[in-house]
Amino acid sequence: MKDDYIEFIQHVKRKLGIDLYLYKETQMKRRITTLRNKRGYASFVSYFEALGKDREMLSEFTDRLTINVSEFYRNPKRWDVLKDSIIPKLLKKNNRISIWSAACSTGEEPYSLALMIKEHFSTATIQLMATDIDDTVLSKAKQGIYTEQALKELPETLKKKYFEKTGSLYKIDDSIRKNITFKKHNLLADSYPKNMDLIVCRNVLIYFTDQAKEEIYHNFSDALKSDGILFVGSTEQIFNPNKYDFNLAETFFYQKM
Repeated sequence: MKDDYIEFIQHVKRKLGIDLYLYKETQMKRRITTLRNKRGYASFVSYFEALGKDREMLSEFTDRLTINVSEFYRNPKRWDVLKDSIIPKLLKKNNRISIWSAACSTGEEPYSLALMIKEHFSTATIQLMATDIDDTVLSKAKQGIYTEQALKELPETLKKKYFEKTGSLYKIDDSIRKNITFKKHNLLADSYPKNMDLIVCRNVLIYFTDQAKEEIYHNFSDALKSDGILFVGSTEQIFNPNKYDFNLAETFFYQKM
């Protein structure tokens, strides 16, 4: 059977503005093939035609493109560094800081940031924006409802203080939710915000090609103020940070020169 994957990703780029060339092909193709086969389509082109006619399938497809596995305070030791070192240094310069949680998935990351700020830096003025390419996960993030598993790293005191339990689910308090602006954003296509003090983008870039990562790192650097910080995931060390005008501030934290 002819491999029509290339034709498929061209169609996807035209229709959705998502350039699958910039994702690692082996991983992405395997993920989409599994979804296509589950829906019973023998070719990528026939699957694409079906996506154009079925909103539920299209939503399922875009959801599969993004890696929506998250939890509160993922890798807690890194969050301790953020709390004890990074944010205090940012606030020494200015008590008003702008934070961007990029590729925020279902919202655990920006809510973790908002909880940390409220608990430990209550006198600071924080502007917190959270973005993702996927409408479905943004909708879930705005609801702020989570399973016990998502909260496993959250201290029990915070769970009791800021969540209302209904059955097996936990809903985050409106006092936390109201501090976050959720927006749709494509890291590979859309313009980036400017003058950010802190950008958090974790466990996402490992799925992109080296070319795409370079472009994103340059864009993150341009989006940060001088001395602003980029916080990346535990598998996403930047091996040549100078190339993007970054210095290593702490492990997995990079400071704009």
